[in-house]
Amino acid sequence: MKQQTLVCVVGARPNFMKMAPIIRQLQNVNHLIRPYLVHTGQHYDQAMKDTFFQQLGIPEPDKDLGVGSGSHAVQTANIMLQFEPVLDEIKPFAVLVVGDVNSTIACGLVAVKKQIPLIHVEAGLRSYDREMPEEINRILTDQLSDLLLTTERAAADNLQKEGVSDDRICFTGNVMIDSLLSNCQQASPVLTTLHNYGCKIDIQAKNYALLTLHRPSNVDDIDTLTKLISVIGEVSQKLPVIFPVHPRTQQKITQAGLLDKLPEDRVIMLPPVGYLEMLGLMQSAKLVLTDSGGLQEETTALGVPCITLRENTERPITVTEGTNTIVGTDTAKIMQCVDDILISGGKTGRIPEYWDGQAAQRIVAEIVRRYLPGN
Repeated sequence: MKQQTLVCVVGARPNFMKMAPIIRQLQNVNHLIRPYLVHTGQHYDQAMKDTFFQQLGIPEPDKDLGVGSGSHAVQTANIMLQFEPVLDEIKPFAVLVVGDVNSTIACGLVAVKKQIPLIHVEAGLRSYDREMPEEINRILTDQLSDLLLTTERAAADNLQKEGVSDDRICFTGNVMIDSLLSNCQQASPVLTTLHNYGCKIDIQAKNYALLTLHRPSNVDDIDTLTKLISVIGEVSQKLPVIFPVHPRTQQKITQAGLLDKLPEDRVIMLPPVGYLEMLGLMQSAKLVLTDSGGLQEETTALGVPCITLRENTERPITVTEGTNTIVGTDTAKIMQCVDDILISGGKTGRIPEYWDGQAAQRIVAEIVRRYLPGN
């Protein structure tokens, strides 16, 4: 049978971790499928993109659209404009998108309008919070998709409620955990990461908190940001905090004059770090405070207590089965949760079904079964 092309789209950091194992698995069926990797450039830090591609073993993109930053509308429109000629030239049998970023919905829209089947990895996740731009992207991408590959069984219930037929849904497991499990041994030790960024403070494993903060609802509202930064200052008096700072978050903290609430000897502020560095920081943390979706899953896989600084989550399995606790931005709840973890060790949880490092294998097998029958 003639080799056929599958266009695979990445746009932002979380996409890289999900796409890497899929690309590797597609190499096992390269007589059938040629993966054509498109990087939209939505994540526009060139150095960080290169670091992620190198650390995760992702080949250089076949096409880099280089769209850069902008409002949601501008970014989505620019991706669509740049992506359409790629499909016209490549003529793939399907387009595969991952997650819930603007690149996902933008490329999905272009594909279906050209009658090209759309495959969505990480389908069916719902926070039921329409104020989150990612929620809109998730809902619309799932409605457009021909094949919906889910990370947890409850996702199928969400999709069925929205009218998606069973024959379009396949439970394959969490492909981001494939990346995590295959890279744990290569993760950068905490002290190595700190020293590489010029930090001389000696921090011991399991004796610090890791913080990430980037969601617009948390960093764009000055009252919310002030509350969160103040409580992080309090947390740092109980144990040191390592804080890789998103560029937008750094800008907002500086503009709001909040830097002095983060004592330099207790809160270690780093620039954005690579995947292996972040994995090492997570593995050795006593606890993680975050508003990220991906870190909720990764901490569950690692058995590290996670405190989520949001009012809801699209990954409820991390709460019901994993190590995650949702506290929102209530400073009293945050401190109580930190204290509980320091006293009791926090939630241990268990590894959810199909978070076993084999999700990419199941994904590729389903793609071959559905689109290349007889092979």
